[in-house]
Amino acid sequence: MGGTGAPMAQDYSTVREKSEMGVHVWVHVSSPARETLHGTPFTASGSFLLWPVIHQVPPPAAPAPAPDPDPASSPSPAVVKFEGLTKTNKMKVKWTQLGLVFFLVLSLVMTGCFFWQYQLPKLLPDEGMGRNAKAEMICPRFPEALQLEHPIASLKEALEKVDVLLRQSINPISLPSLSAIVILNDTVLWTGNFGKRNASDPLSGPPNEYTIYRIASLSKIFPTLMLYKLWEDGKIGSLDDPLEKYVDNFTIKNPLGRTRDSELKYVTDGLIFLDSGEVQIRSSSVTLRRMASQLSGLPRRLRATSLLWKGKTQTAINLLQDDVLVADPGTKCHYSNLAFSLLAHVMAERVVAVDYQRWITDNILDRLGMEDTGFDITPGLQGQMAVGVYSNGKPAPLYDLGWYRPSGQMFSTAADLAKLAMMLLGAYHRKMLEPDSLKIMLTPLFRCDKDYFANRTGTPWEVNELMGYEMVRKDGDLDGYSATFSLVPRLKLGLVVLMAGSRSQNQDLVTKAYNHIIPAVEKAFREAKKVLYPPPKPEPFIGFFTYSNITFYEIKVGPDGVLIMQQFGPQIEELIPEKYRTIKLNYLVDRVFRVVFEREYPCVLKVGTASVSLEAQDGQLFNFYTFDKSGLSTGFDAPGLNTYNVVRIARRPSFAT
Repeated sequence: MGGTGAPMAQDYSTVREKSEMGVHVWVHVSSPARETLHGTPFTASGSFLLWPVIHQVPPPAAPAPAPDPDPASSPSPAVVKFEGLTKTNKMKVKWTQLGLVFFLVLSLVMTGCFFWQYQLPKLLPDEGMGRNAKAEMICPRFPEALQLEHPIASLKEALEKVDVLLRQSINPISLPSLSAIVILNDTVLWTGNFGKRNASDPLSGPPNEYTIYRIASLSKIFPTLMLYKLWEDGKIGSLDDPLEKYVDNFTIKNPLGRTRDSELKYVTDGLIFLDSGEVQIRSSSVTLRRMASQLSGLPRRLRATSLLWKGKTQTAINLLQDDVLVADPGTKCHYSNLAFSLLAHVMAERVVAVDYQRWITDNILDRLGMEDTGFDITPGLQGQMAVGVYSNGKPAPLYDLGWYRPSGQMFSTAADLAKLAMMLLGAYHRKMLEPDSLKIMLTPLFRCDKDYFANRTGTPWEVNELMGYEMVRKDGDLDGYSATFSLVPRLKLGLVVLMAGSRSQNQDLVTKAYNHIIPAVEKAFREAKKVLYPPPKPEPFIGFFTYSNITFYEIKVGPDGVLIMQQFGPQIEELIPEKYRTIKLNYLVDRVFRVVFEREYPCVLKVGTASVSLEAQDGQLFNFYTFDKSGLSTGFDAPGLNTYNVVRIARRPSFAT
């Protein structure tokens, strides 16, 4: 068997979008009596003191020391002197263990966030973390998806492992041809093509990224895209409209529903009311979104038909009148080819009055430049196809699915599906849906029972968790062909695998491939240099600030013009290493900055018996106040930390002991 696997950095688009700052998960800390890093519940409430949050864990009780014979000879506690805060312009703050406990009491925060923290095998070394610091799990757990400069050694190594994995999956009888492609943001990282396009032809060469395969149930992505586009354009009122709104005579028996149809009156967004209007209940109807997410309860196919049925949509609706839902809609994941085909035909015939295939071609395929994707397998097209085979090696016929075409008829190439993946990730220069619509489409809807083949379902995805990330995928299997289209949206990552033959029943090639790719992508993002932006004028923001005369901060301008913020004060320099007391402020808009750690950092820095949550600060927003008569901002808030009134002071305080 011949084969090729080529690392690439092929740009399928002509415009690269500026990388946006990511959204981080905030891990908050709790009271010392209840808080532990992993595995133990905790409780806390109240306001959040600004960075850093120090937790003082009380040591075991010790015998009381003997009285000091000469109190005057003992060192006095540290005090701080500064001006401009009181009428006397002088103030003393005792920085003792009691003071740290007081700091802790003020810094109690919201509950429930530690459960997002996952342990990673990689630890930061003790060396360089401070005299009293201990190694801790690294953050950010989910690195921001940045634009990368290729080549990257870790990615190259991971893709070589994927190449070996897929190459070894080729079987000259049951799986003679395979094409795969890996997408990161708007770039094709790698293509792999293995085996022979036609196993029965000794002269046949290997496939490539333009070789055509049938994609079976990947076809279901397209009626879903149609649904979202018609909703965006206002031609469909709501994703949760009941099917009855568009098909007047649609009825189907629902013996598992809690309310009889005759008692209901439908309204928008899937809510229904009893005729009396007194009791609101959740709709158990067949809605458009449920049809696109395997939650409609419709049977797998129409009764008395096969997937080759060539009937009409009205005939299908008539057949359903005496049929029965297999589950109360919205309560159970149940795979249905009928649901997607009916959805597609109803939208085409009853909403836009255009042939379904024509609408898909004009509004999706042509718009995205998917030139080798379609429905009709012509004799000329067959010369570009990989020949599909059954598990015994016999060629599979190219069935026409008739009325069920929207559920599984389509063909495509790895190159075309890479364009589709980029569009869904919001990275392709040819747009189809708005960013908010893409987010909704990629969001899981429902957790499925254990007997279903996916943990959760979406529109139209099967969703599983992989290494802490949501992997949305669509699998397809049809006589002679298998296919998988998959995305990890948080990493802007995609993998497409097209096969002529039967997918392996012993291993999931897609999951195994991601097990190599995801750690390498995470590493690349963590090591990438972040693009930070300085404010138009830094002068209003630089200076010294304090929160309640307890914590002190200096903001200054870095060499690149980006603002740098550093905490200082008695014991702080000793307790917290400078690199973890220093953050950058990335300018966003209109006096708003985002906190940025440029490199990896310990999620929770242990300092003796105390701890400092660094993850709780990364990515937070600082909203600076309007400027005073001198043109200076008088302070700022950190609303995500529930911290307000961090105020400017005239000069750097002086500390004495």
